Amino acid sequence: MWKDKNIMLGVSGGIAAYKACALTSKLTQTGANVKVVMTEHAAEFVSPLTFQALSRNPVYIDTFDEKDPQKIAHIDVADWADIAIIAPATANILGKIAGGIADDMLSTIMLATSAEVYIAPAMNVHMYAHPAVIRNMKQLEEWGYHFIEPGAGYLACGYVGKGRLEEPESIIEAIGRHQSASSMLTGKRVLISAGPTREQVDPVRFFTNRSSGKMGFALAEAAALFGAEVTLVAGPSAQAVNHSRVRRVDVTTADEMYDVMHQFFPSSDIVIKAAAVADYRPKQVYQEKMKKQESDWQVEMERTRDILQSLGEKKKQQYLVGFAAETSSPLEYGLQKLKKKNLDAIVINNIASKGSGFDGDTNAVTYVNKLEQKEEIELASKREVAEKLLGLIDRDMKDGFS
Repeated sequence: MWKDKNIMLGVSGGIAAYKACALTSKLTQTGANVKVVMTEHAAEFVSPLTFQALSRNPVYIDTFDEKDPQKIAHIDVADWADIAIIAPATANILGKIAGGIADDMLSTIMLATSAEVYIAPAMNVHMYAHPAVIRNMKQLEEWGYHFIEPGAGYLACGYVGKGRLEEPESIIEAIGRHQSASSMLTGKRVLISAGPTREQVDPVRFFTNRSSGKMGFALAEAAALFGAEVTLVAGPSAQAVNHSRVRRVDVTTADEMYDVMHQFFPSSDIVIKAAAVADYRPKQVYQEKMKKQESDWQVEMERTRDILQSLGEKKKQQYLVGFAAETSSPLEYGLQKLKKKNLDAIVINNIASKGSGFDGDTNAVTYVNKLEQKEEIELASKREVAEKLLGLIDRDMKDGFS
């Protein structure tokens, strides 16, 4: 996959910059074309001449050092790159990119490039855990940047802990795996539901739940990045997804979501129902605002139509995946749902567990297919969980489980 790929390697100013030399060499050996962009502080650790000799290309440091008068260097490199890698990525460069700052060659290129970006952080263990750094990484991940987690070990500052730059071989392997996966859903049509529903009582009141839609939106974006054509049926949510292969259809009530899901279901290959749909709605909807009474007010509820079960009854070629958010005995209830609703797989999570509740940015789930093969996905960002779930779905479809 690396042969003739144009790789922009950004090197920022940390002691781990020496590892970028080996990374440059190994990428070049794979057949990739590598151009190195260094910060001024990176050049304090490693000579630019070293990277020039290893990459056999000019090294870029100064934004205003125009090596070719026919081109604007930072735009030329930004457009040239197929893949951008920042290794090592210091807390400083993460903050610059997340903040939209462009005050040197590397940060300017990062604002200008449309290449897929992989970031390998390296810093002191306490810096890596600082709320500002966590916030910046979360922002970049939301924008579609991919992180290669640092390893744990002895750091140059004397601490032992997480923050050591991953080894060059591991960086190349991780990017290679992700690039291979990026086309795994090409040609597939994926239908995803996300968010809550709202069931109206009167013009100012409604019943809903705590779902933010973050998991469903993460699945939609990941599926699109993996090559699928995605239809996202979204209940009321503040989340946004910006990808040319994602068609968003907004709904409000369970009935509306039922109708739209059934509209797109026949032409879909993969259907993932991640939405938290209301099981009940008010039996009577008032057209005028209900005034406060002296006595108690009872609202009689009626069942909504079961979207997932109805899809399971009509399922033909589709690979149908449900979600089970539970607070007790999650595996037991999840397996019951898997069988009862004729699903191909169920994603089970205990929303009472730390980091796995509604409206959070992380999740930990258990994926179970219809052969009851279980895969645990440990606590991670919802984007990372989404990518792993899609990989498991793709695996099972290729194994003929649908």
